Amino acid sequence: MRILIIEDDIEAAAYLAKGLKEAGHHCEHAADGDQGYDMAAKSGYDVMIIDRMLPKRDGLSIIEQRRAEGDETPVLILSALGEVDDRVTGLRAGGDDYLTKPYAFTELLARIEVMARRRNPGEVETTYRVADLELDRLSHTVKRAGESILLQPREFRLLEYLMKNAGQVVTRTMLLENVWDYHFDPQTNVIDVHISRLRAKIDKGFDPALLQTVRGSGYSLREPD
Repeated sequence: MRILIIEDDIEAAAYLAKGLKEAGHHCEHAADGDQGYDMAAKSGYDVMIIDRMLPKRDGLSIIEQRRAEGDETPVLILSALGEVDDRVTGLRAGGDDYLTKPYAFTELLARIEVMARRRNPGEVETTYRVADLELDRLSHTVKRAGESILLQPREFRLLEYLMKNAGQVVTRTMLLENVWDYHFDPQTNVIDVHISRLRAKIDKGFDPALLQTVRGSGYSLREPD
């Protein structure tokens, strides 16, 4: 998904964007209310995450104006204001959901996935399966033959991308751009190392092996012919 984060706390925004990118989403950031409104008005996003208290223009006024202009993009409001009246005010201003700081990232991720799925039923796939291997994007879990497999965030993102493109050959360039956000080859063995670790976790002890190396091309996650 393409997500707009409007948050004046740079460290908080960077933490949020990092987690969302690791979950496979594309993020853009605005550091104040005016910039956030301009970005929201000019570009189409799947979800917007908006802090209430912003410099130049507060988050609720952004939401109210975008709603008045016909923008129906799902909005998750983030705020340190957590009283019932605060939440009600945010929802009445046009927010689709309200999450109080501090928050658990896994809960935030689940909430934005649900909002996007409600808006576009069937367009947001949350579970991938290849043979007896299953990845759940909402719960951030992986199982094979019913057995839970613990993956590090980058391993999870790598597997998610491979499963999303199951049966196809995924090149090193595709992995660098979509899993590591590199638009150049850093000339390291980072892909080989992560592929090796991932293969040891999802294929070792299971049959058949699903993660295939395609010589001279890249990798493919698929059931053997």
